[in-house]
Amino acid sequence: MTEQRDIRIRVPVLARVEGEGALHLTISNHRIEALQLNIYEPPRLFEKLLEGREYHEVPDMVARICGICPVAYQMSAVTALEQIFAMQASPRVQAMRRVFYCGEWIQSHALHIHLLAAPDFLGFDSAPAMARDYPDEVRRGLRLQALGNRLIALLGARSVHPVGACVGGFHHAPGPAETEALVAELEQALPEAAALIAWVAALDLPDDRQDFCSVALRHEHEYPMMQGRLVSDQGLDIAIEDYEQHFTEHQVPHSTALHATLEGEPYLVGPLARVNLNSDRLPDSTLAILAQAGIHFPSANMFHSIVARAAEIHFAISEAIRLLKSSAEPGFTQTAVTPRAGTGYGCTEAPRGVLWHRYSTDAKGNIRGARIVPPTSQNQGRIEQDIAASLLAFGLDRPEDALRLRAETVIRNYDPCISCATHFLKLKVDRH
Repeated sequence: MTEQRDIRIRVPVLARVEGEGALHLTISNHRIEALQLNIYEPPRLFEKLLEGREYHEVPDMVARICGICPVAYQMSAVTALEQIFAMQASPRVQAMRRVFYCGEWIQSHALHIHLLAAPDFLGFDSAPAMARDYPDEVRRGLRLQALGNRLIALLGARSVHPVGACVGGFHHAPGPAETEALVAELEQALPEAAALIAWVAALDLPDDRQDFCSVALRHEHEYPMMQGRLVSDQGLDIAIEDYEQHFTEHQVPHSTALHATLEGEPYLVGPLARVNLNSDRLPDSTLAILAQAGIHFPSANMFHSIVARAAEIHFAISEAIRLLKSSAEPGFTQTAVTPRAGTGYGCTEAPRGVLWHRYSTDAKGNIRGARIVPPTSQNQGRIEQDIAASLLAFGLDRPEDALRLRAETVIRNYDPCISCATHFLKLKVDRH
């Protein structure tokens, strides 16, 4: 006869994370009675802080929302404001914005894979501990991250909170010499990115297949970054302007952060959702490496997120090389802006998933209202579902330390903004 065991796991504060959060888990008689991922992010007030600001201040302000993905916030903002002002960035600017975004994907994904996620699958409690046995792999991750940062700085003047982007284009165009030098670095890194896909595919990833809804942008012919329609694997296909007609944010009692639902149900955004919905938009070279590694998309295994990130690194390096080589223009300038009143929408694919912005302006271009929906907010409900399903499959009769580690691994797999610490869940278990 199985011994009845009641466990209450309470994590009142998550240390060394961006914002504040907690995990509360109650197991009674081998059943999960309560599971709450509590995120207590301090009031950032960015949407209100933007009100009354001039339009040209917005890109630099929203970049401060996140130190890891400032490019995503800038690109969602500038595309929304350009829609209001009925202006179209030049093809050269659009291409360079895509290069800008490639840099952010490379640095963010490389950081997550090598320093946050890989230790979970290799049996280490931190990246420094993993580096003793896998020094070459950790060095590769740091090289790729640094390369992504240099790509951001090429167009943004600096890699953290870049200041190069503006409504209509960029403040500065890089010269041929620095562009050519960076292309050479990207070409040298491409074999490392290919090796990374094979390495993560060979990790001992749990076979954790679940039923979930993937949501991402989809473009007519490009792998989505900054343009397209919002689609899902359950039939959604809408313009970004119609987001609020289908997606809803709501408050939950156990968290100060909003949860988001699609037609009332949680959903997934991020690399796995993107690849699930857009694998046919990846270059043949990336698809060939995935096929050789034996990983096929779409995938219902949540832990294939790390493979999706590796595939996007390879894609982003390839795409940046293509775009930087394809234009013969020596430079580009900012398109003139004529402010006007109106409402505009911007939606791009941050490393962690869909990032949606809405702005309203007056006739002078001053901000009258703003709404920003980040990807981590959209994934919170799905994370809670995933923890419950994963722990049930894992076995609730396991020791508390094993349950904690599994829950940690699930949360880190989403690379949420609260996961900047490698080992952050400290448990207190009350037995009844």
